[in-house]
Amino acid sequence: MSVHRSTLGGVTSDQQTRGGRPSPAERVSTRVDGVDVLGALSPSRAADFLSCPLLYRFRTVDRLPEPPSVDALRGTVVHQVLEDVFDLPAAERTPERAEALVQTAWQRLLDQEPEAGLLFPDGDAPDVLEWLLSCRRSVRRWFDLEDPTRLEPAERELYVEALLDSKLLLRGYVDRVDQAPDGALRVVDYKSGKGPREGFEGKPLFQLRFYALAIWRTRGVVPRLLQLVYLGSGELITYEPDEADLLATERKVEAIWRAIRLAEQTGDWQPQRGPLCAWCAHQALCPAWGGTPPPLPERVETVVSDLAVDVAAP
Repeated sequence: MSVHRSTLGGVTSDQQTRGGRPSPAERVSTRVDGVDVLGALSPSRAADFLSCPLLYRFRTVDRLPEPPSVDALRGTVVHQVLEDVFDLPAAERTPERAEALVQTAWQRLLDQEPEAGLLFPDGDAPDVLEWLLSCRRSVRRWFDLEDPTRLEPAERELYVEALLDSKLLLRGYVDRVDQAPDGALRVVDYKSGKGPREGFEGKPLFQLRFYALAIWRTRGVVPRLLQLVYLGSGELITYEPDEADLLATERKVEAIWRAIRLAEQTGDWQPQRGPLCAWCAHQALCPAWGGTPPPLPERVETVVSDLAVDVAAP
């Protein structure tokens, strides 16, 4: 199957919990009593391990805190707006109304997580008004890519969970699922950053294949279309999966889990240097940068089994 890219103006350009709400594993998790579950995995944690096993360890085994960033915060607010806009009547889903929802979403986030406001103190830190303007620009750019007056999503912020035959539990959030009159499904994921370079779409599409696999295994339906919406570059990337794609994704996910278990058993969590190191919060502890990781927790297996509460990040 081929990957299709479309952009604004025809130019291709080279991007826990949600908003303080409880983990879905605490709210709507499927009970698997009597089943010997291997563990649970989300696309975000799988992507962590693929990019750097040591990063996976820091986030999932050690559970080291990471300082929030204005970019991650922007993604949270924009995702909330793009969910809330569909609560409006179709005729009122205008760029102006959506932009007005930015302030509402920001205030709601502050009410739930007051520490988010600490990113904008007086002085040299980014100014909150300019940051809110950047959120509004991202929201407005969405209207150049999709027309919400013509959309009625079947699901928003859908929590998906599927137990594979191997007893590995897949979990994550899907931003939006659209359903055509003939029942065909489109799985949509919003990204607040820029799209990948041409030929590098595989990594972000893995997340959508993961979701499509979970939907297929629970509903028996292969989504007809997977769609990434990049608000930073004004770009759509679409992909048409088939059963062979999803079977290959299932094999990949299970291979990732086996590699995770091997690292847990041996204690060998190798760092992997790459472009994303510049944004890593744990460089000071990374051997690849002259650091020393903390001792592993004594009961690593218990910690790893806590993956059951892990979900995909925005």
